[in-house]
Amino acid sequence: MKKSIYLFAMLIIMAACSSEKQYVVKGKIEGSDSITFFLQKREAGKTITLDSAVSKNGNFTIKGGAVDYPQLVQLVAGDTRKRTSFYLENSVITVEGSLDSLFKAEVTGSKTHDEYKSFVDSNKPLSDIYSAIYSQYQQATQSGNTALLAEIENRADSVQNEMLKNQKNFVLNNPASYVTPSILGSISYDMEGDELESIISKLDTTIAALPTIVALKERVVQMKAVAIGQKAPDFTMNDVDGNPVSLSSKIGSKLLLIDFWAAWCGPCRKENPNLVKVYNEFSKKGFDVFGVSLDQKKEDWVKAIADDKLTWTHVSDLQYWSNAAAKTYAVSAIPASFLLDETGTIIAKNLRGEDLYNKVKEVLEAK
Repeated sequence: MKKSIYLFAMLIIMAACSSEKQYVVKGKIEGSDSITFFLQKREAGKTITLDSAVSKNGNFTIKGGAVDYPQLVQLVAGDTRKRTSFYLENSVITVEGSLDSLFKAEVTGSKTHDEYKSFVDSNKPLSDIYSAIYSQYQQATQSGNTALLAEIENRADSVQNEMLKNQKNFVLNNPASYVTPSILGSISYDMEGDELESIISKLDTTIAALPTIVALKERVVQMKAVAIGQKAPDFTMNDVDGNPVSLSSKIGSKLLLIDFWAAWCGPCRKENPNLVKVYNEFSKKGFDVFGVSLDQKKEDWVKAIADDKLTWTHVSDLQYWSNAAAKTYAVSAIPASFLLDETGTIIAKNLRGEDLYNKVKEVLEAK
C-alpha cells in the first residue's frame, strides 16, 4: 500500500513538472536552412540574447523557462538585419513566413501579440497616409518647393496628431494589457509630466509595476521638476575652451534660452538660422542663449558652432545622450529648449521659428 502511495505521489510530481510554465517558439521560415535564429530583447539600452536555434529545412524550435510577463522580443536571422518582432509569453508560439520578408511573418499562439496586432491594424490606415505624405515630402525637398513643403508638413502634423490620439486611446482603453507599456513609452515624449502621471495612475496595478512603467514614473518626477513655472535646475559644464560655466551665472538676462542641440542633429542645424535671427535682433534688448551640446566629438561641436555662426555661450560634457544636463531636464529628443525669465523661472518650452520670435518679442516689449 505504501509503495502504491509513493508511486501515486511521484506521478503527481511528474505531472506538475511537465505542466510548468514555459515558452516554446516554433519557427517555420522558408529559405532558412542551416541558419541560426536568435531570440533577443532590449533591456536597459542593451540587446540581450535569450536563446537560439539552428533551422533545418526551415524549421526550428526554441524552448525556454517561464517569462515573468509577456514582453516584446525579436527573432533575428543570423548576423543579418532580417528580423521580426512579437510578444513572448508562456505558450506555444508559431512564427511562420519567409526569410526574404521575415518582418511580415505570421505570429500565432500569443494572446498579447494578438492584442498588439489588433492595435497595429487599427492604426494602419493612418500609417499608410503618413507614408504617402512622407514620399511627397521627399519629392518636394528635392524640387526645392518651399511652399509645398510647408503644406505637406502641416498635413503630416495633422496625421501624426491622429496617430498619437489613437495610441492614447489604446492605452486608456486597455489599462491591463501588456502591450500598453510599450505604446505608452513611445508616446511619453509627446506629453507633459502631469498628463503622463495621470495616464499612469489609471493603469492596472500589475502593469504599473512593470519596469517600463516604473521608469516612466521616474521620468514624470524629472519632467515635473522642469515644467513651466518651475525654477530651472542649475548645472555646470565646460565651454569650448575647457572652462566651467554654470547656468546660474547666465541667469539675470531678461530672457535666457537653454538650447539643447548637437552638430549631428539635422533638425537642430535646420533650426539654428531661426535662433540666430532671434539672437541678433534681441540680444541687445536682454535676450541670451546658453547652448548645451549632446555631441561626442569636440571638433564636430566646435565646427558646427562656427559654421552656423552661433555666437553665444556653449557648453558640453561630450557624453552624447548621457549628457548630465539633458538627463536633469528630461530631454529625450533634440532640439529642445527652455525659456527662462530673469529669475530663472521656466516660462516656455520647445519654441521654434516664428513661435520663438513672437514669444521673445512679446515678453521683451512688455518689460
